[in-house]
Amino acid sequence: MVVLARVVHISPLLFFYSAMKSSAAVVVGLVACGQASTVTPVQKVIQLMNGMLEKGKSEKHDEQVQYAAYKQFCDDTSGQKKAAISDADEQIGILGANIEKYTSDAEQLAEEIAGHDEDIAVWGGDIKATTKVRGIEKADFDATHKDYSESIDAMERAISTLKGQTADRKQASLTQVSALGKLSLMPESAKQSIASFLSDSDSGIDVSAPEANAYEFQSGGIVDMLEGLLDKFIAKKTALEKEESESKQAFEMLLSDLTAMIARSTEERDTSKATKSKKLGKKASDEGTLKDTTEVRAEDQKYLDDLLATCEQKAADFESRQQLRTEEMEAIDKAIEIISSGAVSGAAGKHLPGSLVEVEGSSLSQLRAGGVQLKSQEKVAEFLQGKAKQLNSRVLAVLAVRVAEDPFVKVRKMIKDLIVKLMDEANGEAEHKGWCDKELATNEQTRTEKTNAVEELTSQIEELQASIAKETEDLAGLSTALSQLEAAMEKATMLRGEEKDKNAATVKDAQEAQTAVAQALTVLEEFYAKASEATALVQEQDEQEPPPSPDGAYKGMGDENGGVVGMLEVIQSDFARLESETEASEAAAQKEYDTFMSDSKIDKEGKSTDEEHKTAKKNDEEAALGSAQEDLEATQKELVAAMAYFDKLKPSCVEADVSYEDRVAAREAEIESLQEALKILNGDSI
Repeated sequence: MVVLARVVHISPLLFFYSAMKSSAAVVVGLVACGQASTVTPVQKVIQLMNGMLEKGKSEKHDEQVQYAAYKQFCDDTSGQKKAAISDADEQIGILGANIEKYTSDAEQLAEEIAGHDEDIAVWGGDIKATTKVRGIEKADFDATHKDYSESIDAMERAISTLKGQTADRKQASLTQVSALGKLSLMPESAKQSIASFLSDSDSGIDVSAPEANAYEFQSGGIVDMLEGLLDKFIAKKTALEKEESESKQAFEMLLSDLTAMIARSTEERDTSKATKSKKLGKKASDEGTLKDTTEVRAEDQKYLDDLLATCEQKAADFESRQQLRTEEMEAIDKAIEIISSGAVSGAAGKHLPGSLVEVEGSSLSQLRAGGVQLKSQEKVAEFLQGKAKQLNSRVLAVLAVRVAEDPFVKVRKMIKDLIVKLMDEANGEAEHKGWCDKELATNEQTRTEKTNAVEELTSQIEELQASIAKETEDLAGLSTALSQLEAAMEKATMLRGEEKDKNAATVKDAQEAQTAVAQALTVLEEFYAKASEATALVQEQDEQEPPPSPDGAYKGMGDENGGVVGMLEVIQSDFARLESETEASEAAAQKEYDTFMSDSKIDKEGKSTDEEHKTAKKNDEEAALGSAQEDLEATQKELVAAMAYFDKLKPSCVEADVSYEDRVAAREAEIESLQEALKILNGDSI
C-alpha cells in the first residue's frame, strides 16, 4: 500500500489507504464467516474504490447543480443592482444638472433684480432732480413773467396818459413816465430818454396855454419809443409764455415716461423675484432628492460590492473543490488501474491466501475460545439500544438492530462508516450553516433596509397627499373668499354711489328748502313788523249798523299756535339740521367705505399672495409625490425580491424541526456512542 501511494503521488490516496486497511479487516471478517471463496481482498478493494468513484461523480454533479443555482442568483441580483445603480447615476446626473441650472437661473435673476432696483433708484432720482429743476424754472418764469406783465401794464398806462394831450394831465403823465424809469426790464437807453424827457418837461413847465403844444411835441417821441418797447415786451412775454408751456409739457412727458419706466421695471423686478423664489424652491427639492438618491445608490453599491466579493469567493471555492474532486477521481482511477494490474493481483494470488487462512484460524480459535467477540457484539447492541433511547437517535436504534444481527466484523465497518458519514455531515452542515448565516444576515439587512425605506416613503407619500389635499381645500376656500370679497367690494361701491347720490340730493333739497324758508321768513317778518305798528282803520259808516268787528289793530296771525314765524324757524332749523346730519352721515359713510375698501384691498392682496404661495407649494408637493411614488415602487420591487430570496433560503436554512445546535449536539453524542461501541468491540471497557 505504501508503494501505491508513492506511485500515484496524490494526497487523497491517504484516505484510500486507510480505507483499504479497513477493507482488509472486512475481508478478514468475511473470510471468518465463510465467504472467502467468492470475494478476494483485492476484488473487495476494487469494489470499494469503484463505489467511491461513483459517489465522487454524483457529489461533483450535485455540487455543479447547486453552484449553477447560486451563480444564477449572483447574476440576477448583480444585474438588478447594476441596473438600479445605473438608473441612480442617470438620475443623479439629471438632478445635478437641474440644480446647477436652477442656481445659474437664480443668480441671473438676482442680477436682473439688482439691475431693476438700480434703474428704479436712478429714475426716482431723475424724477426728483427734474422736479427740482422744473420748480426753479417755474419760479424764474413767474418772476420774469411778473416783471414783463408789470412793465407792459405800466407802459400801456403811460402811453395812454401821454396820448391824452391835456395840460391838466401833464403832471400825471410825468409821474407815470418817471415810474417807467424804475422798471428793471427797461433798457438803459430808454431810461436815458425818459430822464431827458422828464428834464425838459421840468424846465419848460408853465401854466400858460402855449406851453401845452410844446409838451405835446415833446411827449410824441417818448410815446413812439414806449410803443416800440411795448411791442418788444409783449413779444418777449409771449415767447416766454410759449417757452414755459413747452418746458412744462416736456417736463410732464418726461415725468410720465419715467413713472411708466419705474412701474414697468418694478413689475419686471417683482416677476423676477417670484421666478427666483420658485427656482430656489425647485433647487431645494432636487437637492433633497439628490441626497436621498445618492444614499440609496451608495447602499446599492455596497450591497453589490459585497455580493460580487462573496460570489467570486464562492466561484473560487467551487472551482477549487471541482478541481480537487477531479484529481481525486483521477487518483482513484489510477489506483484501480494499479491494483488491477498484474503486479498487485499477482502478489495477492501468491500471498493473501496464506494470510487469510491464518486469520481464519485465529478468528475461529477466538470464537472457539469462549465466544468473546459474540459477547462483545451483544454488549455493543445493548449499549447502542440504551443510547438510542437516551438520545432519541434513529441512527443508533437501527445500528443496534444491525449489530445484533450482523457479524461483528461487518458491524465494525458499519460503525466506522457511520462515524465517517456523521463527521462528513457535520462538516457539510457546518459549512452550510456558515453560508446560511451569512446569506440570512445579508438578506435580513436588505429586508430591514427596504422595509424601513418603504415605511418612510409610504409615510412621506401620505404626508404629501394630506398636505396636497389640505392645500387644495385651502385654495378652494381662498378662491371662494376672493370671489366673495370682490363681490362685496363691488356691491359696496354700488351702494356707496347710490348713498352718495341720495345724500347729495338730500343736502341740495335741504339747502334749497332753507333758502325758501328764509325768504318766507323775511316776507313774514317784514309784514309782522309793519303790522305791529299799524292802528285800527276808521271808516265812515252808513246809517246801517256796522257788522261786528274786533277791537284794536290787527297785528296778524303770527302769534297763533305758537306763531307761524316760530314754526318756520323750527322748519328752517330742521332743514339745517338735516343738511348737517346728512353731510356728517355722508362723511362718515365715505370714511367707512374708504376704510372698508382699503382693508378689503389689503385682504385681497394677502389672499392673492397666499393663493400664489399655496399653488406653488402644491405644485412642488405634487412633483415630490410623483418622485416618492416612483421610489416606493422601485423599493417595493427590491423588497419583494429580497422576500422571495428569503423564501428560498428558509427550507434549507430556517425551517428545521431541530435547531442547528441541537443537531450538532445529537450528532456528537451519536459519534461518541459509536466510538464507545467500537471500543466495546475491540475489547476495551466503556
